[in-house]
Amino acid sequence: MSELLSELISERQATLPDQQQTTGWLSLADSLGKQFAARETEADESDLFVAENIARLKAAGLAAAGVPTDLGGGGASFAEMSAVLRLLGRHSSSTALAFSMHTHQVMIPAWRWQHQKAPVDGLLKRVAAEQLILLSSGGSDWLQSSGTAMKVEGGFLITACKRFASGAPAANLLMTSAVYDDPEAGSTVLHFAVPMNAPGVAIEPTWEAMGMRGTGSHDVILSEVFIPDSAIALRRVPGKWHFIFHLTSMIAIPLIYSVYVGVAEAARDRAVQLAMRRPDEHLCYRVGGLDNELTAAKLALQHMISTAETSQPSLETTNQIMTGRSLVAKAVLNVADTAMEVAGGSAFYRKLGLEKLFRDLQGSRYHPLREDAQRQLSGQLALEWNLASL
Repeated sequence: MSELLSELISERQATLPDQQQTTGWLSLADSLGKQFAARETEADESDLFVAENIARLKAAGLAAAGVPTDLGGGGASFAEMSAVLRLLGRHSSSTALAFSMHTHQVMIPAWRWQHQKAPVDGLLKRVAAEQLILLSSGGSDWLQSSGTAMKVEGGFLITACKRFASGAPAANLLMTSAVYDDPEAGSTVLHFAVPMNAPGVAIEPTWEAMGMRGTGSHDVILSEVFIPDSAIALRRVPGKWHFIFHLTSMIAIPLIYSVYVGVAEAARDRAVQLAMRRPDEHLCYRVGGLDNELTAAKLALQHMISTAETSQPSLETTNQIMTGRSLVAKAVLNVADTAMEVAGGSAFYRKLGLEKLFRDLQGSRYHPLREDAQRQLSGQLALEWNLASL
């Protein structure tokens, strides 16, 4: 392990002299991503988690890249981390998507520390010092949350099944929530962190999926896990938009969809490479259409990133982010379809790699807000209907 660490440190240092820090992070991500490709194929074929890839990201310092330098981290900006994930997505879809879940859980408290002086420095310092990997259950919980919290002396006992927990096998802390039937306030969502090695925490290996097969997106089972009162970070009303979800949307969704744009770039390049082997009078037209769809995805992603960098969490910001999410998802799915057409029948062969990218891009359908819910939110805001219910 010491030889591996020395190799990664040397590799990282080699990218940094006489360059912008941005270039350093991107060079490191590109170098590592190229090394991850072989394990990505193995993971896809056997439903294995890309554990070694995540370990190498940690050893290289990328797990703490988004932590502010004052707290011991790499000080990478939001746009830099988006670019890192996009590059990783070009080389290793599952690694990039699993890592995006950790990354946004780092960038959310980093934003709060920088903009609100929130007392989250302890968590961020631990991420930097211990290279902790954070795990999110937000996509499967969303506004309603799931699971139950039972009040006991000094805290709560949490019982829940948290699905689609990408990166679970490598995680140290699960950032999650559960519903407490408060005798005074009524149904209340409690937010807290759970150590993955705490008594009552187990991973149920359920992840056998169409695509993104190496993400380790298993179920995390919480069986009467004790959470002390002091560990409750937030209480909110279930089913209602809250500041924390506007912040989560603003930070998490552009980072997650950066991965899919990277995968779409890889699909485009592979399709063009395969198409060059055969003459076809309609090929230029199809490739032009392919590049149109990829450009649309890039433009929508850039809108999301610039919105996240210049806005404050709010319903309007969430609307802009989620509109961008729908546009990116639609465009990358069109890239997937068009790439198969461009490559022709050879695209159907697994050994050529394009069908895997096609499958991985299908995951872009399922992160919140899905398009129907996004359109409803956008329509409510435009028409000023039922805003009190949000």
